[in-house]
Amino acid sequence: MAKKQLFNQRTALILAGLIFGVGASLLQKWGNPPNMGVCVACFIRDIAGALGLHRAEVVQYIRPEIIGFVLGAFISAYGFGEFRGRGGSAPLVRFFLGVFAMVGFLVFLGCPVRALVRLGGGDLNGLVGLLGLIFGAFLGIQFLKQGFNLGRATKLPTITGWIMPVGMIVLLLFCIFKPTFIFASAKGPGALHAAIGISLVVGLIVGFLAQRTRMCFVGGWRDLILIKDTHLFGAIAAFFIGVFLCNLFLGQVNWGFVGQPVAHTNHLWNFLGMTLGGLAATLLGGCPLRQLILTGEGDADAGVTVLGLFAGAALAHNFLLASSKEGPSVFGPWAVIIGLIFILLVGFFMREKI
Repeated sequence: MAKKQLFNQRTALILAGLIFGVGASLLQKWGNPPNMGVCVACFIRDIAGALGLHRAEVVQYIRPEIIGFVLGAFISAYGFGEFRGRGGSAPLVRFFLGVFAMVGFLVFLGCPVRALVRLGGGDLNGLVGLLGLIFGAFLGIQFLKQGFNLGRATKLPTITGWIMPVGMIVLLLFCIFKPTFIFASAKGPGALHAAIGISLVVGLIVGFLAQRTRMCFVGGWRDLILIKDTHLFGAIAAFFIGVFLCNLFLGQVNWGFVGQPVAHTNHLWNFLGMTLGGLAATLLGGCPLRQLILTGEGDADAGVTVLGLFAGAALAHNFLLASSKEGPSVFGPWAVIIGLIFILLVGFFMREKI
């Protein structure tokens, strides 16, 4: 019986990964930026811009996919009795881990999801980023082995768990009715998007499936390296297969390093940017997608992390830290170095075995 249940869980994860991968590919066909069918970091950055948290005019748009991830997870968690308010585990540390994770992702120009999307579209810079992500996870695992712990979350009033889902509903209303105080790109990646309804439906489906399967694009690598467990990794592999095969069918594969959309070829900072993001996500216990899903379950700690991601996106563009297609900015590499030092210190001093 246990083996059958394990098989069913693995099958569900693989199917969820395939569906997500196909959806990410189709979203490009339906209007999202090339090689950016889904990028949690980039989409949070776009929403931050739409809210005026930064003024980079080419990346301002309320992405319904992010809203769908949270609300899909909320529907799943509430329907299956898994929604509960909880939190209180090192919120300030989580916030800054979220900030530096976003900085790393925007130096690379993509999150763990987009690294696979880029590779599935033939962008070999995605492979460099993926290697950096794995190395970051490896570094994080060394701290986990020595008892790194952000503390135990405690039960909180249920209303705390409703804050992020309600906030996403407000964002959806902004997206639909477009009040004058919301910014929207007239050109650039922010101006490229699928129809609101399509993006929202894909987000809801992925959010629902990710909540049921505990899908995580960093946790899969962590478990594979730490305990040789391929359970979560199955979703990562299936996602890549779904993206690649669908891209191949749609003619969206262009192999090479040079001339890829919204990408640069500085291998060192592609690698180190994702190392920073992978290390931060490992210590946080999940990738940006996983953090969004947890907010849909009522997790206030994940909510603080997501706020850190938004703040990191604002800082990255207000202080010229984010990369462009020409390569890393003047200050981006310095921010990555500072972020790595900060997170290594956090990892060292929050171990149980000091």
